[in-house]
Amino acid sequence: MGKSGCQGCKDSVPLPFAFTMAFQPIIDIRQNRIWGYEALVRGEAGQGAGWVLGQVDEVNRYRFDQACRVRAIELAGILFPDNETRLSINFMPNAVYEPSACIRATLEAAHRVGFAHQQIMFEFTENERMLDVAHVQRIIAEYRKHGFLTALDDFGAGYAGLNLLASFQPDLMKLDMELIRGIASSPARQTIIACVTTMAKELGITVLAEGVENEAELTALRATGIDLFQGYLFAKPALAALPAVHYLSVSVPFETVEPRPA
Repeated sequence: MGKSGCQGCKDSVPLPFAFTMAFQPIIDIRQNRIWGYEALVRGEAGQGAGWVLGQVDEVNRYRFDQACRVRAIELAGILFPDNETRLSINFMPNAVYEPSACIRATLEAAHRVGFAHQQIMFEFTENERMLDVAHVQRIIAEYRKHGFLTALDDFGAGYAGLNLLASFQPDLMKLDMELIRGIASSPARQTIIACVTTMAKELGITVLAEGVENEAELTALRATGIDLFQGYLFAKPALAALPAVHYLSVSVPFETVEPRPA
């Protein structure tokens, strides 16, 4: 590979703080299986994402974004039971200088640990203002060229809403938990989410409901046609491990996923 011209790729100064990843499952209800796991940044002693992100600034943003990807893939290579389980990684669009250059560390990490990079999904969030929408479009195009999935996180919150969705269509759309909270007793929320789900299907986008906490929410969301779910109803994130997962609506426990040999 040729050398990148961006300064971020040349800067190898270590981050001034340590972190690891917690993993939370994404459940395919229709097929009654674990679809994948989202990697969530945590402090090594279990500190929350806010503690870690509070130490990220304009100087170290690129290094942090790259280090998160590599750490998530390294752990997935050890913990995941097979190469059919997907890994979802959050990324910062504003930290990507040149898409084709900035993806190299990800590809190299996946190759190094033997993790199929086609099983990786990158989530970008509405909560980070898109400084250059055309740049984000180039990132998504580059990621798709390599076989990565893309997801729009926190849909229904943040800066752009439908305008952002109109600019680029990801493979998945993750509904913000505040949008689904209380859906079981809210006809308005039920109607809004049903319409969003229908719109997404017409655009070829799969909808995932995150932050699901009880069976009433699950039942109401399933009625709108959603099959992918994430939340405390199934499992809380586990620090550098895969948690036991329970599909409580039918009281069938998933077995704890045992790590593959390193």
